[in-house]
Amino acid sequence: MSNDMEARVEAQIRSALERGDFDNLPGAGKPIPGRGLPYDESWWITSFLEREALPTDLLLPTPLQLRRKIENLPDEVRDLPTEQAVRAVVADLNAQIVAWLRYPDGPRVAVGPVDVENVVRQWRTQRQPAVASPAALTTSPPDPAAPARRPWSWRVLWRRR
Repeated sequence: MSNDMEARVEAQIRSALERGDFDNLPGAGKPIPGRGLPYDESWWITSFLEREALPTDLLLPTPLQLRRKIENLPDEVRDLPTEQAVRAVVADLNAQIVAWLRYPDGPRVAVGPVDVENVVRQWRTQRQPAVASPAALTTSPPDPAAPARRPWSWRVLWRRR
């Protein structure tokens, strides 16, 4: 039975070769990728990420992903058109952070909510040279006698629970 099966397979391969089904295949005549490199146990993960063009940040645990998002926040909000859009992006990130703080998983990494006012202030200073309208130039500086706003911290949120 196995000889009969092998004969059929060989016949199909021979007929495909005669038809030219194996001519001009991608990678023909090229070396095998990864040949000569040390063995990597996670080769299939890295090849999947490269093939699908996915960011490697997806492999990080949740707290490290959140820290990466906090680090990239100024670049993310830099080109947003309005202050409301900046506040919405920061509020979404803070919601993700608070959700992680409620049910932490992964390594214990210090991650706290982002101060919205600080991000908006940075966004304004980055946009100020680009937006030089007379209304923007006539605004008065903040009153130094006014009480300072307390920045949010994870301890404040923890106490409110």
